[in-house]
Amino acid sequence: MLLYNTQISGNCYKVRLLLAHLGLECELHEVDAVDRTGMPKDVLDYSDRTELLEALNPALRIPTVVLDDGRPLAESNAILHYFAEGTPFLPEDAFERAKVLQWLFFEQSSHAPYIAGAYLLVAHWHGPTGPLLDAEIGARHMRGYTALQQMEQHLATRRFLEGNQYTIADIALYAYTHLAPQGGFDLSGYPATRAWLDRVAAQPGYIPITS
Repeated sequence: MLLYNTQISGNCYKVRLLLAHLGLECELHEVDAVDRTGMPKDVLDYSDRTELLEALNPALRIPTVVLDDGRPLAESNAILHYFAEGTPFLPEDAFERAKVLQWLFFEQSSHAPYIAGAYLLVAHWHGPTGPLLDAEIGARHMRGYTALQQMEQHLATRRFLEGNQYTIADIALYAYTHLAPQGGFDLSGYPATRAWLDRVAAQPGYIPITS
């Protein structure tokens, strides 16, 4: 199995983390995450990925996996769902599975665009700085804090996001939430979220993003 990967990407990390929990090995093909202007490509530019990924994933996004039989699969949460099938990381009950999927959709629509975007712009931006960049980061902070507050309220009475068990919902949300401070977010006012982050990091088979 081959994983097209970028080390700083939380979307790639969530796939590596699940594979580590499952004890599955994969070959990593590193893809450059920053273009010549310094813009993180997860934010804007995918142009030089065409030759590498077009036949596998027309959207040119990473992560993309190529299974042992040659079939490609893209979109991080779709990859999580595929590998979690038949494991404790995805509940058997239809309603509980749907609740896990609800969090995966939340992560991509209401969480990652703002928390991941701020992380990439604050921690990995090498282009011009100034008021426009500051305004963009500020806008992402405002929406990102809304997502964090929703998580905080939910986690105040739960150990994990759904079903009182560690699932791909937790893996998906953990990836960029634990990087939020690097994007300028202050998590000191989110004690339930910080405790949840610690619980995720204590799970058997856990690996850090730097692994």
